[in-house]
Amino acid sequence: QVQVVESGGGLVQPGGSLRLSCTASGRDFGLDVMSWYRQAPGTERELVASITSGGTPNYAPSMEDRFTISREEGKNTIYLQIDSLKPDDTAVYYCHYRAFQIDAWGQGTQVTVSS
Repeated sequence: QVQVVESGGGLVQPGGSLRLSCTASGRDFGLDVMSWYRQAPGTERELVASITSGGTPNYAPSMEDRFTISREEGKNTIYLQIDSLKPDDTAVYYCHYRAFQIDAWGQGTQVTVSS
């Protein structure tokens, strides 16, 4: 059983920055991919970025350079740095963990960008 827990969301003013954290706990499954998704009200969940257990990042084409995914070396903890936040970034941000026969989601962390 893998548990995925996100943290770091909150209310931020436009132009501000935020760093989200996610930790997947449980057995060490070796090779895996951890990802950040987001879902704004009334929209479908969309991929923001992914990172492999080896540390290789991958960003969704629609995401701007304002997003940076990173991972603690050798650990199942990832981060999402979001800079120059815009009101359109308001969403619930979810962390996803995928490994062999494992597909786990966190509960999400709310990010609200508003003045």
